[in-house]
Amino acid sequence: MTTNFAVNRALFDEVMVPNYAPASVIPVRGQGSRVWDQNEREYIDFAGGIAVSSLGHCHPALVNALKQQADKLWHLSNVLTNEPALRLAKKLVDATFADKVYFANSGAEANEAAFKLARRWALDKFGEQKQQIISFSKSFHGRTFFTVTVGGQASYSDGFGPKPGAVQHAEFNNLDSVKALISNNTCAIVVEPIQGEGGIIPAQPEFLQGLRDLCDQHNALLVFDEVQTGVGRTGKLYAYMNYGVTPDILTTAKSLGGGFPIGAMLTSNAIASHLKVGTHGSTYGGNPLACAVAEAVIDTINTPDILAEVLRNEQIFRECLQEVNRQYQVFTEVRGQGMLLGAVLNEKYRGRARDFFLAAADHGLMALVAGPDVIRFAPSLVITEQDIREGMQRFAAAVKQVVEA
Repeated sequence: MTTNFAVNRALFDEVMVPNYAPASVIPVRGQGSRVWDQNEREYIDFAGGIAVSSLGHCHPALVNALKQQADKLWHLSNVLTNEPALRLAKKLVDATFADKVYFANSGAEANEAAFKLARRWALDKFGEQKQQIISFSKSFHGRTFFTVTVGGQASYSDGFGPKPGAVQHAEFNNLDSVKALISNNTCAIVVEPIQGEGGIIPAQPEFLQGLRDLCDQHNALLVFDEVQTGVGRTGKLYAYMNYGVTPDILTTAKSLGGGFPIGAMLTSNAIASHLKVGTHGSTYGGNPLACAVAEAVIDTINTPDILAEVLRNEQIFRECLQEVNRQYQVFTEVRGQGMLLGAVLNEKYRGRARDFFLAAADHGLMALVAGPDVIRFAPSLVITEQDIREGMQRFAAAVKQVVEA
């Protein structure tokens, strides 16, 4: 394929809506946890496409699944079902608490379906007054208008006109703040087991158990948004398994497709029955290509060896970050679990997470931020020890650059 124009960062400003501000480099290929840009400069990827590339770049199992399915069937719509979707749904049901699966294209769409289902379930069973959704400050559930309203960050939801009603926000890890809001008119509590965009903040076990108990007391549904924590990222297939607290509805995306767009909502038979024919849908949800890739992701990740490797990699990350901090004293703590970690900047460097993020890129490392005070790491679950240690050397050089500037 040829073009008669330059494909570079300037072209973005010419042809793309300016809601993003991408870096000047344009990656063109990747392998494992390494990425190369247009100038053949190499980067180590500690970002994983924001917790998406669960098996790194061009993992052979995913490439093979996509190529095989590409020669068979691309799209049908949900007037018909397809074999990859049915196989993937069966594997998700067998591996979790769920009886039923709904497929979408993204985490936002999976959450949109979850919130609509919770409202419809409550309407059918208890009447139209039972519609309140309780979420949490600093939470993030997607960028549709409903999900961004349920999310607890006004900067994402303000400025678009009247917001969907009956949504209130409590304080994460503060059960009393939930008790002050919940009533018999509450249809659902929505929570991330680890707040991602909010700063990589893990839920306390007693907090999640308390939410489960409150939902049971008030005939409300407990919804776990596992878009970022799911599919092995915390060392279990889903993070709820670390806590021993089972939700009524779970949403998953990001790592589920390993880079191919797919999302899913999981729930029980009794709750799923309220999404009757015609109540909700998705043109591309359950797409054969996406489901074939996601099936390969689940087959690869949901094994004792890979899940144990995630926890071993976490310890290597923590040891390396501890050494960086011993040298430069920039963090107060490292939060998170598995391959979803956040290094929290101390008071001296508070508000400067982006400076560290940019310096990391200067040294050939892709990292992330989670708000202004946290540097986030969400790499491939199967990143090698060599790549971790070399990447951490680059990160140390980046920290040195910021500290000595």
